[in-house]
Amino acid sequence: MTFESLGVSAPICRAVAEKGYEQPMPVQEAVIPHLLGEPMDLIALAQTGTGKTAAFGLPLLQNVARSLETEGGKPSGLARALVLCPTRELCLQIADDLTDYSKYLPSVRILPVYGGSSIEAQIRTLRRGVEVIVATPGRLIDLMERGAASLDEVHTVVLDEADEMLTMGFSESLQTILSQVPEERHLLLFSATMPREISSIAASYMHQPKEIIVGTKNQGNANIKHYYYVVSARHKYLALKRIADYYPDIYGIIFCRTRKETQEIADQLIRDGYNADALHGELSQAQRDYVMQKFRIRNLQLLVATDVAARGLDVNDLTHVIHYGLPDDIESYTHRSGRTARAGKMGISIAICHSRERGRLRDIERISHATIERRTLPTGAEICGKQLFHLAERIERVELTEDATLEALLPELARKLEWIDHEELLKRVMLLEFRRMLDYYEQEEAIEEADERGRLQGDGEGKKRDKRNAVAEEGMKRLFINFGKLDRMFPNKLIELINKCVPGRVKVGKIDLLPRFAFFEVDEHEASEVIHSMSSYEVDGRRIVVDYADKVGEGGGKRERRGAPSKRRDYDKPAGRRDEDYGKRGGGYGKRSRSYDEGPRSKKKRW
Repeated sequence: MTFESLGVSAPICRAVAEKGYEQPMPVQEAVIPHLLGEPMDLIALAQTGTGKTAAFGLPLLQNVARSLETEGGKPSGLARALVLCPTRELCLQIADDLTDYSKYLPSVRILPVYGGSSIEAQIRTLRRGVEVIVATPGRLIDLMERGAASLDEVHTVVLDEADEMLTMGFSESLQTILSQVPEERHLLLFSATMPREISSIAASYMHQPKEIIVGTKNQGNANIKHYYYVVSARHKYLALKRIADYYPDIYGIIFCRTRKETQEIADQLIRDGYNADALHGELSQAQRDYVMQKFRIRNLQLLVATDVAARGLDVNDLTHVIHYGLPDDIESYTHRSGRTARAGKMGISIAICHSRERGRLRDIERISHATIERRTLPTGAEICGKQLFHLAERIERVELTEDATLEALLPELARKLEWIDHEELLKRVMLLEFRRMLDYYEQEEAIEEADERGRLQGDGEGKKRDKRNAVAEEGMKRLFINFGKLDRMFPNKLIELINKCVPGRVKVGKIDLLPRFAFFEVDEHEASEVIHSMSSYEVDGRRIVVDYADKVGEGGGKRERRGAPSKRRDYDKPAGRRDEDYGKRGGGYGKRSRSYDEGPRSKKKRW
């Protein structure tokens, strides 16, 4: 099947071929012959990114050019076709595509009209005359009210992303615009889903419309793989980081529910070293354009966006769409996911949700006919392995070219590194590149994932037995403490706690953190002093319990419970020490300890 066989004229086929399109896509095969035949109203349902612009754009341009030829080939200056779309970005994208397709149709002029740009410039262009207007509803109504835009000669109206326009509240605006178009016009409605409002428009403004469905009604793109992870709310960001790290070549959009959450997640990603930025309604048009330009040229890997801000975005080659929580309506899930896997490519849609959202997942599966597969978050070892092999593949793909400067330096570099054998050199290069990531995943907080019954479980629980029975390094003693990751106890906080409680400087070795307790190594000559000193302190009314790890053994849980909070309310002071003496000695550890124990005291877990 070719565009010529569909009836597309030679000038348009030539322009299409220059854009690199050789064969029509399914929606184009289904729609173009109908629109090049007898004039009709038409409803086409197809997933976003499947070639709908060309499906309506090629016949629209051909019909406009034909009508001009019938009238002698001289443009009248009045618009013959109108394309309505929900956002500025989509408006510009459609106008650019139509301009490319009409490259060899000099009599057809196209103008995008949208908010955020000079309305005076748009008025001047309209007065000179255009044949096709691509518009957002709000700006078009403004131009109509000023008498600058006339729809008296319009014979074709296209509503692109019609479901999005209705979701964004343009229903009244559409009615205003359609009421100004001649009754004998033809309405073409293109949508990814078929909500009730679309049927309402069809009943009110269309005459016996032809309905074309590519795939199943409301069905998502078959080239998208759908996964979901169920984690506790407080671990959603950590889960997001794991997902981003597991896909080194990720180029995707992260959808959030609110503007505030969008900005917060983007800021966290930027602080953690990711190429990310935010797109939401509080940004000015100039800021939106700047962010989108960076994303389109891949200076950003991750765009964090709200549903409204991302509507109409047309970015090629997205690999992932990540739902940082499920949307309120199922149509939004379909639109979000449809941003990836365009033009026949593969894509991945990932939802990070909590256990109460599993019912909504089932509704999405049922209505979109998509299979959403439950996944377990990748471990730190799996992520590091994926990153290391990705670097190895990048090294393999480097094209070696002659470079005089490099050639001159190579002998000296070889002499500099000749003492390092091949395997050690490889290890040093990998550590140089990934030391920070390796260290992060060795000490990262355990993420609580839900089991099949929705019960949360920390991913460090399975390692308890091995860590309890681990053997300390020579000259070191392995100790137990009744604080773990769930108490926001991390290596730096544990070392701070030891330094606050134990006089002098203690040598600390390996630290193993578990959700409810931890093990750490100290110099064997200092072990008894560490146990004695630390066990005489309390944190927020809860006594610190430190003991030899081999004494705790498999009874660690019982030993912890014996360290339950006492009824004393003199928090953070060694037992038996008077307030005035404690103040003179410069104590007060507990006030500083709140930095890792920020929750209210009533919410502390007691073992």
